[in-house]
Amino acid sequence: MVIIMEKDQISLPIDEFPTKWYNIMPDLPEPLPPPKEPETGPSRMEYLGRTMIKESLRQEMSDQRWISIPEDIRELYIHMGRPRPLYRAKRLEKSLGLKKVKLFYKREDLSPTGSHKTNTAIAQAYYAMKEGKTTLTTETGAGQWGTALAYAAKLMNLESVVFWVRSVYDWKADRKTLMTLLGAKVFASPSKETKMGREILSKNPKSPGSLGIAISEGLEYAETHENSVYCLGSVLNHVMIHQSVIGLETIKQFDMIDEKPDLIVACLGGGSNFGGIALPFIGEVLKGKRKCEFLAAQTASSPNLVEGEYRYDFADVGEHTPLLKMYTLGHKSDMVPIRADGLRYHAAGPIVSLLRKHKMIKAVTYPVDEKSIFEAARMFVQTEGWLPAPESSYAIRASIDEAVKAEKAGEEKTICMNISGHGWLDLGSYREKLEIS
Repeated sequence: MVIIMEKDQISLPIDEFPTKWYNIMPDLPEPLPPPKEPETGPSRMEYLGRTMIKESLRQEMSDQRWISIPEDIRELYIHMGRPRPLYRAKRLEKSLGLKKVKLFYKREDLSPTGSHKTNTAIAQAYYAMKEGKTTLTTETGAGQWGTALAYAAKLMNLESVVFWVRSVYDWKADRKTLMTLLGAKVFASPSKETKMGREILSKNPKSPGSLGIAISEGLEYAETHENSVYCLGSVLNHVMIHQSVIGLETIKQFDMIDEKPDLIVACLGGGSNFGGIALPFIGEVLKGKRKCEFLAAQTASSPNLVEGEYRYDFADVGEHTPLLKMYTLGHKSDMVPIRADGLRYHAAGPIVSLLRKHKMIKAVTYPVDEKSIFEAARMFVQTEGWLPAPESSYAIRASIDEAVKAEKAGEEKTICMNISGHGWLDLGSYREKLEIS
């Protein structure tokens, strides 16, 4: 008797790893509205030219559909575990009683720092090194991006300075230890290291901070320190380009098993992990090569795609950036701190926003108490065995909800979710939200 085992892990051979990033700009349903200068004040475009990586800015407005990945970056991608596996969530399906619905998940938590953020951190650090910079500055919310950039900086023999949203900095001691171990200087934001940080603290010494504030501090620090350059972890197009390796791998992995997802789900704050997995699929939808739907899972603390207005706004609180056309809640909005703080950002990236305008992306929000989010995470770890980050658990929650709804309706459906990071440095959140003693 021959037993044929159905594999639940789909691994892409190394020689199948993409040699080019995908840029969706040429395939968009309409041209992306360009950045604008505000009516008053100095040129923000010139400011970005002084503070950001020149190659990143070139890629930002590129009309090339495919951008070659430099061999040195490609080697580092493979060194840090790319390609990453796609899994069939058979145990979760069984727990939910699914018969007609299939669940898959992409494992971006398997990077050295535990998230998808290394995909763009490696690229930006490489380009900064090539341009002769010595220090990378940035912001971070949940801490995943700051850790990824600290890791990438050290691989390139660069220094890193991270401004970390204070509401998270104050309780994630282990994440701070990892960043420091990787050589980063880490400051709670708002901080006393920048003029803007000092101004905010003078008005509100207990400010919880936000990604918009931390972005302003990272930009200001780069402007005022020689050979420093600012790196952004989400929102902008060059970040989405670097993250496209997620979706490009996933397309090939589904082809390997002769499956086609009907729905792609990812959490969304600014849009980096959502864009990373979704945009290569959306590009094929736009070209008529496939049918697929896309769902962004958000927090009610910052429901930019659901309650935001599609208009021009600054990407940071200090108004250092040009005006970008986005779904925004307003760059000075107060947003309640949550445990999945990487999602607490006032606006969705311009490309994601344009696709939302064209109704190609749907969005759902979950309450700020995050009870249903952590319950979904508990179900996932108890069935699939992997501990997801709180942010990733929004995608798990939304996927479960969509799967149950489709099953009840008798629909056959294949759902793929992106697990953007692991939760090993978030155990304090799990203790709190699930009341584990």
